[in-house]
Amino acid sequence: MLTENIAELRIQPPSGAAADWTIPQNWDHFTPQDHAVWDLLFARQQKALAGRAVTDFFHGLDILRLSKPGIPDFEELNERLFARTGWTIVSVPGLVPDDVFFEHLSNRRFPAGNFIRSANSLDYLEAPDVFHDVFGHVPLLAQPAVADFMQAMGAEGLAAMEHNVLHRLARLYWYTVEFGLAREAGKLKIYGAGILSSFGESAWSLEAPEPPRIDFDLTRVLRTPYRTDVFQPRYFVIPSFDALLRMVSDHDLAAEYRALIEAPDLED
Repeated sequence: MLTENIAELRIQPPSGAAADWTIPQNWDHFTPQDHAVWDLLFARQQKALAGRAVTDFFHGLDILRLSKPGIPDFEELNERLFARTGWTIVSVPGLVPDDVFFEHLSNRRFPAGNFIRSANSLDYLEAPDVFHDVFGHVPLLAQPAVADFMQAMGAEGLAAMEHNVLHRLARLYWYTVEFGLAREAGKLKIYGAGILSSFGESAWSLEAPEPPRIDFDLTRVLRTPYRTDVFQPRYFVIPSFDALLRMVSDHDLAAEYRALIEAPDLED
């Protein structure tokens, strides 16, 4: 998960990690208590998302067999996911540097934290764990348009870093991949992983009267900062995943960034 104001991370990978920050999943290191937390979170979110998440999310759960009890074994999961869209999940110890993150995405690899929150911290964790990363992100990676969009975000992230405009790209990532809403059969539905994996925000995002739900506009998104410490004060709504993919492929994001150099941020 990207954060616009994330603290600078170590350049060198931690002990035991490869140069690209990946580590073996070592699925056997997860305890029965770890698996029980996954199962509790999975059952709770599956119930909370009924009627709220996009249909492709539930299709992804079925295609990838993520309803199987316990934390997924990435070796098994990757066989199904790669056959579907050419993506794989790689284990990392936690948050990774932005360049490493985008390099993985650009090569159709999604980094997933190799730990799970405790039973005493079901509703909050400082760094994304395996539940957020796998339950929240991976089902939609079985959808070709989302898979292609995520790879494009990797390439665009690397380009944004080169031109020192990562904060703009981070906003696009945040308001789509993490906290996006979509219209499906005339109804608002959730597709952002930060909402899909959050028990409280999955209801708030659709039903609370306070946050505006705004039709997606690229320029507006790039000018809108976000919060990481509260439920989102606003959401952007896409018409479809194909439209989201076209939005990236049909726009020169570097030109968009240049046009916004003097533009002030928008707050609502």
